[in-house]
Amino acid sequence: MAFELSGKTYETDEEGYLADLSEWNREVADYMATEDDCDLSDNHWEVINFLREYYEEYQIAPAVRVLTKAIGKKLGKDKGNSKYLYELFPYGPAKQACKYAGLPKPTGCV
Repeated sequence: MAFELSGKTYETDEEGYLADLSEWNREVADYMATEDDCDLSDNHWEVINFLREYYEEYQIAPAVRVLTKAIGKKLGKDKGNSKYLYELFPYGPAKQACKYAGLPKPTGCV
């Protein structure tokens, strides 16, 4: 599967995750979010950027429990909870946010 954006073709897997993580950019994230009927706010970007930093350090996309705890440590309890994260990413905070962040699907996500 693939999509075209600004004259460039981006390859994806069958669930829409980028095949080549190095091709990610903010425009790609915005496009993916628009396809899901989601407008990315500063709060979304805070989580997306956190995930990209996490992936860079650990070379793994965190499952939702790990993500929630890690965000709580870094961004505070008000943001490190499932309710907040599901409000931002209703299709699953780890799964949907990782997709927008250009990361692979987190292990343990169905």
